[in-house]
Amino acid sequence: MNVFINDIPLIIKKNSDKIFKHKYDLVLDKDDQFTSKDLVGNVLIRSANSAMIDRLVRLMEVKKLKKLDSLTLVADKKAKLMEHLKDQFKIIKAAGGLVLKEGKILMIYRLGMWDLPKGKIKKSEETSLGALREVEEECNIKVAITGELPNTWHSYAYKGNKILKKTSWYTMQCLDDTFMKPQAEEFIEEVRWMTPNEVLEVLPESYASIQFVIREYLREARKAETE
Repeated sequence: MNVFINDIPLIIKKNSDKIFKHKYDLVLDKDDQFTSKDLVGNVLIRSANSAMIDRLVRLMEVKKLKKLDSLTLVADKKAKLMEHLKDQFKIIKAAGGLVLKEGKILMIYRLGMWDLPKGKIKKSEETSLGALREVEEECNIKVAITGELPNTWHSYAYKGNKILKKTSWYTMQCLDDTFMKPQAEEFIEEVRWMTPNEVLEVLPESYASIQFVIREYLREARKAETE
């Protein structure tokens, strides 16, 4: 479960998972005293419980933790802790695609950020069909699904509600982009094919969840090339 609270990665691991403490800037136990000012860089908290995750989510939502790069929690019961986290939000489902054509990736520019095409799934709509529909509507192209990418969850507030949006991601092949154009009513200003290097250059202007999806795709693509 790849969760992003206020665009900060929140990672939950089991006690049995391998943990390399040297990769973290700060390592805490659940009983250690700390404030939001202490949360700098990549932070690891061991023996996390539901009370700890409640406190941390409040901090991440209310405080602007600009110096926090990621937060990793290690728990005895990972599944139970994830369910507790989800229970604090209204869950909305969405889907989108990383579209490819001749080695290039399709990026959209929306509300001042580089993004991937995606949108909410309609009730009773299959996730994959919703992903196809959203990509084709937002970019005015024809695509086909070729594979799956990791899901992401990101939080935001809307009309006083705490929302946690689950986005299912797919790799897609472009079949026809003859009439490609941005969907203005969805506030998309530009649709652009980019090489992987060009995408990496604009990633700092993307949301953390989008950066995660793209880096996962590029990592798997490089791995496939070397096999």
